[in-house]
Order: sequence, then structure tokens, then C-alpha cells
Amino acid sequence: MHHTSVALTGLGSYLPPQRITNDSLCDRLDTTDEWITSRTGIRSRYWAGPGVATSDLAVEAGHRALKSAGLDAEPGAVDLVVLATTTPDYPCPATAPDVAARLGLGPVPAYDIAAVCSGFLYALAAASAQIVAGLARTALVIGAETYSTILNPADRTTNVIFGDGAGAVVLSVASDQEPGLLLAMDLGSDGTGRDLITIPGGGSRGRATMAEPAVDGHYFTMQGKKVFTEAVKRMTESSQTVLDRLGWTPDQVDWLVGHQANVRILNAVARGLGIPQERAVINLDRVGNTSAASIPLALADAAADGSLTPGSRILLTAFGGGLTWGAAALTWPDITAA
Repeated sequence: MHHTSVALTGLGSYLPPQRITNDSLCDRLDTTDEWITSRTGIRSRYWAGPGVATSDLAVEAGHRALKSAGLDAEPGAVDLVVLATTTPDYPCPATAPDVAARLGLGPVPAYDIAAVCSGFLYALAAASAQIVAGLARTALVIGAETYSTILNPADRTTNVIFGDGAGAVVLSVASDQEPGLLLAMDLGSDGTGRDLITIPGGGSRGRATMAEPAVDGHYFTMQGKKVFTEAVKRMTESSQTVLDRLGWTPDQVDWLVGHQANVRILNAVARGLGIPQERAVINLDRVGNTSAASIPLALADAAADGSLTPGSRILLTAFGGGLTWGAAALTWPDITAA
């Protein structure tokens, strides 16, 4: 039986204009640039301004990815839109149909994926599986977040870490010869760790059990130390599974593009896999942790500075709330990111 191959054929990214430096957070949060940088590696991040929602960032990144793929934003341009986000415009309905409509893509199927920081890899898997199954020939996959809308203004641990942004890729049916092929994927979850990363209020659990919702229940919370340990373990294991499946050795990986959560996590994962740290793409110093937007934003940065060349072997990996995690391998396509 002939197996359909899927390639990455477009890449676009968007950051909101407002750059928030560590120094600008220090007075309000009783912290220092040195403290933030030494623990996270983050020096700045971008936050969406008043009135800007996740869909606004997603539409911009989507436009750019379509342009990069040589497609016009019009009905029939793609057959599917998948949006990974933790910060949808509304609890109901999903944000993806609105994004598809505003991009002018016509009545295509469009849905959200909620896997927190693993969202982009989950969305990549879902969209590529639909292409392989013959349900679509092209798909627009977007990771978009406005974490600034869910952070507790008084919580210095989360305020210094997260940023807003959006990244998008176009996936298409491909011949087996061309660069850009998605080669292998691995995904996993462990719901027993659901309390490590959570927004406790706003869902049916909170509504079913709480007479009065907690004042801070709609803010994002994270148990940093436990998350750190789990993230290193799961990203390393998932990445190793993908390498083993392809028979790749660590020195055959040109670039490790991990979810940009913390520079110490990324360095630990590289170490665990035997990949030199200088082959790990790092852009969190500039953009912070952008959750589902993180991997496409890192890819866009590495493509822009010339690190990624056609045929480069890329390993992607992420860990997020759920708990969820994943890894994927691809060769880099011959495209210009927008």
C-alpha cells in the first residue's frame, strides 16, 4: 500500500509589538534581571496590548505561513486549520473557525487543540494524520498564545517566564524525495500530573464544586520544581524514541528545537541525548516561554538567521500541562519563512 508523505511547505511567525524587558518587571515584582536570567535564561518577552486576543496573533502568523508556502489566503488554499492554544478567545466556541474565516479560507474544518506547551506537536500530529488518511491535502497548523491574559499580576514566578506570540506552518502532501518531510513522531500524556500546570477555575470542575469561585482561580499556576524534573525526563525519552525509530545517532541531528521554557531544561535535554548544546536552538532569551507558539517561533528565528538549511535534520520536542509531551523529526524544507 502506498504511504502518503507529509512535508512542511510554509512557515510564518508573529510577535506583538510591545517588548517587556526584565527590568520593566523588576519594580512591580520585587525581583532582579540577574535573578530572572540566571534561573530561566529569559531577558525579554512580548505581550499583546489591550484589546488584542489570541485570534489576532493567529491570523497574522497564519497569513505569513500561507505567503511563505506560496498560497493566497482564499477559499481552497488549505483543507484544514488546526490551532493549538491554551488561551482561546472564548471558553466556547473554539478559536480556529474564527481564524479560518478571518483568513478567508472558506468553510474548511477548523478546530482547537489544548495540550498547553505540547500543543504545537499535538497539532502537527493531528494535521499530518488527516493528510495521511486522505481527509486533506494541505493544512495550516498554528500555535498562538496570549499568556499575558492569564498571568496573575502578583505572581513573579509566572510573570517573568511567559510571553505572547504566534507561529504557523503549512503542511502538504509530498513526494518521498523532497526535503521538509515529517519523518517520525511520538506523543504521550500522564493525567496524574494534571495539578502541576493548571488554571483551576472556569471549567466544569470548578463550577461543579465551588459555591463561590476563588478570586485568583482564573490565573495560570505552575509547580516549577516538579515541572522542571518531569520536562527533562519526558522530552529526553520522547526524543530518544523518535531517534531510535529513525536510526539516527545524536551526531546526525543538526538542530534540536525544544519547547522554549527554560534554558537549563533545554541544555539538560541536549546533554541527555548526547547532542552538543551549541546545536540546540535558543530564542527564549528574546521571547520567553510562548507555550504552543514556542516551537514554530524558534524555527522561524533559526530559519531567519540561516541556521536551518534545506535537508538539515531537525528534532523537535516539547513538554506541557496535562501532563503532555512529544517529539518529532523532519528534514528542513527549501522555504523562506515569513
